[in-house]
Amino acid sequence: MGVVDTGYVSDHTRWMNEMLEKNPQWVEDQKAGRALWWDKKQETESTARNAESKVAQKPYPYDVNFFGE
Repeated sequence: MGVVDTGYVSDHTRWMNEMLEKNPQWVEDQKAGRALWWDKKQETESTARNAESKVAQKPYPYDVNFFGE
């Protein structure tokens, strides 16, 4: 099945497009923010170490009738 183009543009998308036209510097600000918080080089050694150090969680710890192991 192919994607059907209805030509519909939501109010939010239209508003965002208008704001980006009025404020083109926002695009660079968005890229800088993404680089600051999300686009990070992954350290495979620390990721593996973190995965190995996890402690298994007991099943459903919030059960009031659960008295231990």
